[in-house]
Amino acid sequence: MSDQQAPTPTVTVYSTPWCAFCRTEKQWLESLGVSFASKDIEEDESAKQELLAKLGGQFQGVPTTDIAGEIIIGFDRPKLQAALTKAGLVAV
Repeated sequence: MSDQQAPTPTVTVYSTPWCAFCRTEKQWLESLGVSFASKDIEEDESAKQELLAKLGGQFQGVPTTDIAGEIIIGFDRPKLQAALTKAGLVAV
């Protein structure tokens, strides 16, 4: 038997420096105590390519958030909250 825990689901926020909704979403995640990776798709070409791969090549805007494999476009608080809860990252 192993004592290892399952890995924590990951949260990645793809954003740009000028995006107000991106900043607001990151502040909101921080206020919930959710750790996340922030990737600037303007400064980091590999982050941009990673995002496009997840979206099937169709860029749809920022912020785009990947919560344990679920992609949410825009700062859609109800969808983000539901995905975070489903992934066990926030209490119900």
